[in-house]
Amino acid sequence: MKKLILILTTILTIGISQNALAQKQSIVDIAVSNNDFSTLVTALKAADLVSALQGDGPFTVFAPTNAAFGKIDSNTLNSLLEPKNKAKLASILTYHVVPGKLAAADVVAALEKGNGMVKVETLGGVVLTVVQKKGKIWLQDGNGNYSEITSTDIMASNGVIHVIGDVVMPK
Repeated sequence: MKKLILILTTILTIGISQNALAQKQSIVDIAVSNNDFSTLVTALKAADLVSALQGDGPFTVFAPTNAAFGKIDSNTLNSLLEPKNKAKLASILTYHVVPGKLAAADVVAALEKGNGMVKVETLGGVVLTVVQKKGKIWLQDGNGNYSEITSTDIMASNGVIHVIGDVVMPK
């Protein structure tokens, strides 16, 4: 019995310590430490947005994975990463950021209140629509395209990250 209590205590301590560590990392720190976000980090650097997302926030970031960026034509993506397209890239990336900290429970509550749809204003001042369909939650961009929210509530010291399966584009 003492061994079981010791094991459970150790597991709880490790779990609490890891959660506390995540809470001390900024959104950018978490993105940098996750290989699935390397393209996002490259884009944030190219758009000169790293320091903004290391700020106090809070922010809600809908973070596309490398696979999501891989769905964009490579010539288009490479062009966006060029210094001459910095403003356009920044516009696209800020379309993925909402001021405030919206945990998954907040999004679900807003969807219930809005009959399965809620509009949120992004950091770039453009509206992004969150919809619930087929038992999943999706972002709908200004062009009518959808991106599934595939993972939620990656908590950071200055906000929260929700992982999405496609890059959303402003109109």
